[in-house]
Amino acid sequence: MTARRGFSHYAAPLAFLAAITILVVVVRAGLRQGSPSNPGTNRTTSTQTVRSKGKKHHVRMYTVRSGDTLALIASRTGTTVVRLEQLNPRVNPTALRIGEKIRVQ
Repeated sequence: MTARRGFSHYAAPLAFLAAITILVVVVRAGLRQGSPSNPGTNRTTSTQTVRSKGKKHHVRMYTVRSGDTLALIASRTGTTVVRLEQLNPRVNPTALRIGEKIRVQ
């Protein structure tokens, strides 16, 4: 004869599955925001013209968003991580801040 199991026996596994489901939904939503196929994606880049010794240079800036890394920014803007590090020597690549503007060209 087996004992009948109550709701409390299944509560912990159900709570765990619910937490994992919520985590997956949140992560996927964050990934979708950065997806080029998402028409709502707002690429936050701007262009400035700077004069240096009589020559005009176009400077492109990128505003860091949640979840951005230098590799992700480099792929979005058509450059390399090494180039981003050269253009932004004071930026800590492991601690990007949301809203921080970095030079991409």
